[in-house]
Amino acid sequence: MNLSAILIEPSMANSTDSRPLPRHVAIIMDGNGRWATARGQVRWEGHSAGARSVRHTVEAARTFGVEYLTLYAFSVNNWNRPRIEVDALMRLLSHFAQREQAELIRQGIRVRVVGRLEDLPSSVRRSLEGLVAATAHGQGMTLSLALSYGARTDLVSAMKSLAEDAKNGRIDPRDITEEALRARMSSNYLPDVDLLIRTGGESRISDFLLFEAAYAELCFLDVMWPEFDESHLEAAIQRYMGVERRFGLTSEQVEIGKLADVG
Repeated sequence: MNLSAILIEPSMANSTDSRPLPRHVAIIMDGNGRWATARGQVRWEGHSAGARSVRHTVEAARTFGVEYLTLYAFSVNNWNRPRIEVDALMRLLSHFAQREQAELIRQGIRVRVVGRLEDLPSSVRRSLEGLVAATAHGQGMTLSLALSYGARTDLVSAMKSLAEDAKNGRIDPRDITEEALRARMSSNYLPDVDLLIRTGGESRISDFLLFEAAYAELCFLDVMWPEFDESHLEAAIQRYMGVERRFGLTSEQVEIGKLADVG
């Protein structure tokens, strides 16, 4: 049986009528290179094909009513890939920022970046900064691009910032809380991840939003990223809506909380 059929099949045991949509969907866009290799193409051609899936996924998420969509576009470890592939990815980022700007503005989609934007080549950085500025007033959805990103790197950077302030007396160490740590992270504007999707058939989250995805529902799909479309996103969302979200509580406690809210 196909693995994706098992993982994305909506639960029939729970009604989704009263369950909310995932507010924040995060996607690990895996499988571009393998998709290209299987077709006798070079790896960067897979990334080019994957760019089309980005466009369709952004449009679909906006249509479905997702508030935050975060795409894992380039990790801190991806700098170790062959130079020709890295250069191709950087060009794709620049092209995306320039080509999609008008449409993103039209749809009211605000673009943000998580990760180390300063690591990117200056021309790519300028294109992305222009896109972020141009879409800043969008209220339809927030699209976050994780670039030169690693969750552990982000956490260490935030902890160093807090430690430096504590050392110099700017904050009391007792005031270092989960909220204070999160405020120093590059993802500080994002809510918790509700649904995390990974394409490409792998079942790991590869240092992606580890802190923010602590209670995320995980959906691993066999489909390669260039083949991911609206139907896959819809099925993953339906599955999410069929799962009871307990956050450490029992089902009975969750039900009592719902009744209290109604009352």
